[in-house]
Amino acid sequence: MTNDAATATAEATAAEQPALGLGASVASADTRAKSEGTFPYAADLWAEGLLWAAVLRSPHAHARILSVDTSAAREMPGVRAVVTHTDVPGTTTHGRRISDRPVFAHDVVRHHGEPIAAVAADHPDTARLAAAAITVEYELLEPVTDPELAFGAEPLHPDGNLIRHIPLRYGDPDVTGEIVVEGLYRIGRQDPAPIGAEAGLAVPRPDGGVEIYTASTDPHTDRDLAAACLGLEPDRVKVVVTGVPGATGDREDSGFQLPLALLALRTGCPVKLTATREESFLGHAHRHPTLLRYRHHADAEGRLVKVEAQILMDAGAYADASSESLAAAVAFACGPYVVPHAFVEGWAVRTNNPPSGHVRGEGAMQVCAAYEGQMDKLAAKLGLDPAELRMRNVMATGDLLPTGQTVTCPAPVAELLRAVRDFELPGLPKDEPEDEWLLPGGPEGAGEPGAVRRGVGYALGMVHMLGAEGADEVSTATVKVHDGTATVICAAVETGQGFATLARQIVQEVLGIEHVAVAPADTDQPPAGPATHGRHTWVSGGAVERAAKMVRTQLLQPMAHKLGMSTELLQIQDGKITSYDGAFTTTVTEAMAGKELWATAQCRPHPTEPLDESGQGDAFVGLAFCAIRAVVDVDIELGAVRVVELAVAQDVGRVLNPRQLAARIEAGVTQGLGAALTENLRTGGGLVRHPDLTGYALPTALDAPDIRIVKLVEERDVVAPFGAKAASAVPVVTSPAAVASAVRAATGRPVNRLPIRPQAAVVQQATTAG
Repeated sequence: MTNDAATATAEATAAEQPALGLGASVASADTRAKSEGTFPYAADLWAEGLLWAAVLRSPHAHARILSVDTSAAREMPGVRAVVTHTDVPGTTTHGRRISDRPVFAHDVVRHHGEPIAAVAADHPDTARLAAAAITVEYELLEPVTDPELAFGAEPLHPDGNLIRHIPLRYGDPDVTGEIVVEGLYRIGRQDPAPIGAEAGLAVPRPDGGVEIYTASTDPHTDRDLAAACLGLEPDRVKVVVTGVPGATGDREDSGFQLPLALLALRTGCPVKLTATREESFLGHAHRHPTLLRYRHHADAEGRLVKVEAQILMDAGAYADASSESLAAAVAFACGPYVVPHAFVEGWAVRTNNPPSGHVRGEGAMQVCAAYEGQMDKLAAKLGLDPAELRMRNVMATGDLLPTGQTVTCPAPVAELLRAVRDFELPGLPKDEPEDEWLLPGGPEGAGEPGAVRRGVGYALGMVHMLGAEGADEVSTATVKVHDGTATVICAAVETGQGFATLARQIVQEVLGIEHVAVAPADTDQPPAGPATHGRHTWVSGGAVERAAKMVRTQLLQPMAHKLGMSTELLQIQDGKITSYDGAFTTTVTEAMAGKELWATAQCRPHPTEPLDESGQGDAFVGLAFCAIRAVVDVDIELGAVRVVELAVAQDVGRVLNPRQLAARIEAGVTQGLGAALTENLRTGGGLVRHPDLTGYALPTALDAPDIRIVKLVEERDVVAPFGAKAASAVPVVTSPAAVASAVRAATGRPVNRLPIRPQAAVVQQATTAG
């Protein structure tokens, strides 16, 4: 991947960038450890007297459990404990929003890979053999795999199969447009596919509690769920966050941690569990597969009049984050466009498919693919350029969402679209043998150059930041300074999004201290909340800034008192403290010598409210926007697609770390590319087919196109600390829709399914030149 535009901009402004603090390209503190292979991931943990765990998982998607016989496993040499649902001392179910997921299945199995029992043994092979020796007698039940049939199917849970229904009503239902287009869209099941599979270590404590070392992204919630299931008070359970090998929501499966903790308490020994890649695919949550029906109304000039939509999300066996995902899908169903009238029906239902949950851009990504497909259809029917049609309808600050909420944050959507539209297009590949690698399929592809068509497509995406619908967003941070070295204590988890680096930059900026460390996160610290929706940049970063400013006041007050002025008349810059008139100056190092200062602060954004019975309400704190232009080459005989270039313009509020921001955007675009072309966790009868990285096709470096960051709009959001916006989710949301749009342009085919299947890009009447 290249990033020429961003690189050129960085070089042009290098002299203006600070060496430290906000705006500097400060390298991550763990870069060297990760590159050298010494970073301590959960899979690397060890303890004296360690036992190994293994979990028995259901081979069926839906079945009644008639009996579970663990006698053979218990009698195996080296086995120290076998636990099932009867051994759970506290609540037998768990869930972050709805407690509907059992620690171990007992009466009924609801999805392929559901845990039934767990074993602890003195060797990992022994543990796996013992788990396999457990005999379970099943009565197979017909799985509910089609979400459209879930409404009338037998209830999978006591409260039924419907998790949530949101009917959004905005405007006049009788209004119609002169031009009407309809579409049916299907979005596949994308897996987070973490770099490292889940792993953890549980260590019993002398007080009867337990410590859990794992790659948690929300340690306090994980602690509370574990304490409830273990029948313990929360203060007797400690969750320590180990190195997180990347996370896009996949680290939220408490069902992995609970058997581990239970075995540690049962045996009185440390117990380690490292999931196989197959177990990882079966256990954690995936992106919601979604069925979307749309009808767009427009006038003769292409201005949107009304949008009608039906959105059906497959939650899988348990509720998890489906309610929040559905709210985002319904609220953003029209995209970043001005729509005077909107009527959307959204449902999230349970099935016997694999569980769905938090994956970056949940809800927003699915609807973006659909509404942008509709915009392409409108442009074709009206004979308009697709970019021009979008430009006539783009949202701006002060416009209303279909939920009735006013967009008060910066919304430079038109500026973003113009930037990618006007960016120079890439050159055409030469028809030469040495350039065969440029063809779809690469040098070994079977296609002919004469069958290749180039397409250019556009997409505009939007996401919300922080939690929504009344979620209490709060984070607490402490900044301590001793002899000129600062330490940040905050339970915000570094998942690869760059919070630890940002925290260092904030303290450097406020206090002028170069040496800043960030303490590891655990539940002995006050809560900081989950690492989702870019919230740690806003909420936890805001808490760090407030704490650092309080320390700054403590440092400057004695000086200001001695000089007979207020602390506001003293400034800290480039490691120096200077009075407003320049008469007084000293270094921060000298001022800090022998001192120990500290402060704790919270950050809590303004509250939101749940959507009402008509889908109306101020449900979101802030929004972020992105425009992407995709250029693709398609072999219209074989259906092979090569993404040549993705040009990105993004609304970032403020660039806090240029290098880190570019990396986050590139990563998000590439994750979206996988959703567009290759990533789909296939199932049959509810059973996951090929749950491994051979059967699940992730894009590699060879698949990644040129990613050109052509514009970063720095229009600061005044209610956000530093004015910055979340950066990584919105390119994930937007890039699949842009790729699909470009394939439509190249083939003239509707392309209404993601990932794009080869047959969807084949033009039957294609002829080969020569």
